[in-house]
Amino acid sequence: MCGIVGYVGGEASLPVLIEGLKRLEYRGYDSAGLAFFDHGTLRIAKKQGRIVNLEAMLQQEGLLDPAAANRIGIGHTRWATHGAPSDVNAHPHRSEDGRFAVVHNGIIENEQDLRNFLIRQGVVFCSETDSEVIAHLIAWHARQAGPGHHWRHAVQLAVNDLSGSYALGVLCSDEPESMIVVRQDSPLIIGLGDHWQMAASDIPAVLRRTRRVIILHDGDMAELSAEGCQIFDAYGLPADRDESWIDWDTEAAEKGGFEHFMIKEIHEEPQAVRQTLAPRLRGGHLTLNELNLDPDWLRSLQQ
Repeated sequence: MCGIVGYVGGEASLPVLIEGLKRLEYRGYDSAGLAFFDHGTLRIAKKQGRIVNLEAMLQQEGLLDPAAANRIGIGHTRWATHGAPSDVNAHPHRSEDGRFAVVHNGIIENEQDLRNFLIRQGVVFCSETDSEVIAHLIAWHARQAGPGHHWRHAVQLAVNDLSGSYALGVLCSDEPESMIVVRQDSPLIIGLGDHWQMAASDIPAVLRRTRRVIILHDGDMAELSAEGCQIFDAYGLPADRDESWIDWDTEAAEKGGFEHFMIKEIHEEPQAVRQTLAPRLRGGHLTLNELNLDPDWLRSLQQ
């Protein structure tokens, strides 16, 4: 499972995001990355391997300084499905025009159709991931809508084109004070603070900072700024969602209500199998190119 963390507020965002991602390490990952505004410029930093690799790279650039001018950002830990583990395939992904940065947890089932459509529009892809499709699709809808439309509109239109499961975090270079998050069949919560907000795949990522959370519904989209969040349903209409108070400790939160991690992992097995097979299913056939099995040898096998 991938992990998503977002933060907007008065603090330097990168230390907050790194801390949140470390709280999601139990979900498993093979790379980590961040998108953030640095003096008004939308930047991306990502690295294959452990979060400490990314942390060291940021430290070298002085970006983890608490006084750094990055007050908003989104972070991601990736578990490879589409595309091998690599720096290029790590999230976040940026649209070709550089306007949007996206992190994604889940599987886009119609990725190939959308990729083919975007290639016909002249888009050049950098990675093998289904997630990069989302960034380019948002940018395409933004161009079609033209100036004067809120960028949330482009995100909503792109989401309407997607089939599959996804939790998304999106930044727009024109809007350095807000982020958009979306949930569909993949968990996503909002952590509420005073003059700051967070979004995350799971409660442990925010629990050290707040116990006030909103659990988004499927189809929900939320726009977060330092002063609060606006939530919209799948039809784009304003939606009220209940605020919950979390009284678990961090370890209990990581167990997701189960008594032991082993029991939790047993219950997660069906989802793990679905996420493993989904990107390898095409037209009712299962493709396992990674195994490099000889077709003649396979046909020779007896049941």
